Amino acid sequence: MNSYFNTRHLAVGYDGTVLIEDINIEIEKGKILTLIGPNGAGKSTILKTLTRHLKRLGGGISIENQEIEKWSAKQMAKQVAVAFTGHARPELLTCAEVVAMGRYPYTDMLGRLTEEDEQIIHASMERVHALDLAERDFSTLSDGQKQRIVLARAICQRPKIIVLDEPTAFLDIRYKVELLEILRTMAREEQITVIMSLHEIDLAAKISDYLICVKGKHIAQFGTPEEILEHGSMEALYDMESGSYDQLFGSVELGKCAGEPQVFVVAGGGYGIPCYRALQKQGIPFATGILFENDVDHRVAEHLSDHVVTAAAFEVMDQALYEEALELMGRCKVVMDAGTPVGTLNRQNGELLKFARQRGIPVLAAADIQELFKVEMGGKNENAKAPICRD
Repeated sequence: MNSYFNTRHLAVGYDGTVLIEDINIEIEKGKILTLIGPNGAGKSTILKTLTRHLKRLGGGISIENQEIEKWSAKQMAKQVAVAFTGHARPELLTCAEVVAMGRYPYTDMLGRLTEEDEQIIHASMERVHALDLAERDFSTLSDGQKQRIVLARAICQRPKIIVLDEPTAFLDIRYKVELLEILRTMAREEQITVIMSLHEIDLAAKISDYLICVKGKHIAQFGTPEEILEHGSMEALYDMESGSYDQLFGSVELGKCAGEPQVFVVAGGGYGIPCYRALQKQGIPFATGILFENDVDHRVAEHLSDHVVTAAAFEVMDQALYEEALELMGRCKVVMDAGTPVGTLNRQNGELLKFARQRGIPVLAAADIQELFKVEMGGKNENAKAPICRD
């Protein structure tokens, strides 16, 4: 690796007390490194140390093989821009004036802005879609608007590295996506290195070249998203006792509902997912099938149910699977037809629905899911205990 930014056995903490030690990072120029981990793990402490807001307690930090401790404040400002919204509390300044602060490392002794500086300020605000805020008092903005202005100030600084602490916090989905696209474009086209922390694991995986898992006194993991986001790794990182994280979808699923299945969902091709989640919300254990192992329904079903009938990918569903599904269906009060089209490979699912109707088992369409809840609560077995969702 052609290392541009690196740390060597870095130790960070407060008041001389080491919180995290032996932090070793190496990344190339123009890459995005994201810190993930639970609240209080020390992500912000690491970022503040990298930007010299906190004194390092051991080890070293280098950019292009130069120790940053040896740089003057002005040299540091030309190399590294910081976008920490919580630190931005300018009084009686317009947004344009806040963004202009990013040009001060380049101004003369009197702090005068040139015409070129003004153009850079305008372009930086335009880049984060904040030109309409230029004359607004910064203190009157919403948290999301402040976040965009702070990023514009960092961009205005024309740094080689941008460090951001939770940049997507307070932003709605539109601005989350726009901000991350801005960072990705800057990294790719301008070779700016981005180091940040995020709570959204799915976004971190999509945008980052490298991830750092922060937990405990040492870095838990450092590597590419593909190397880190293996099955179970996020559950361990966040000490999840309930629910699960799906690496492929980048989604978090709530816990399974314990107990005997009460509904059998005939699904496939993504038609079953809304049904599964609706049942999970109501705390109703369900079985489902027959699902191909590479089906999106199968991916979610395995997170939400202990009763999934699985077929090999691209193979015709055989009689043994049909009988397994029949056995599960016979234990349920209701069958739900998720609406999956029936073809050659999954014709056994059509047979399941046909069997249920012939035997008088209630078959509901996905659109009638509210009727399902009425059946479950007041159906055939009125003495059955209400299912309890597993914590």
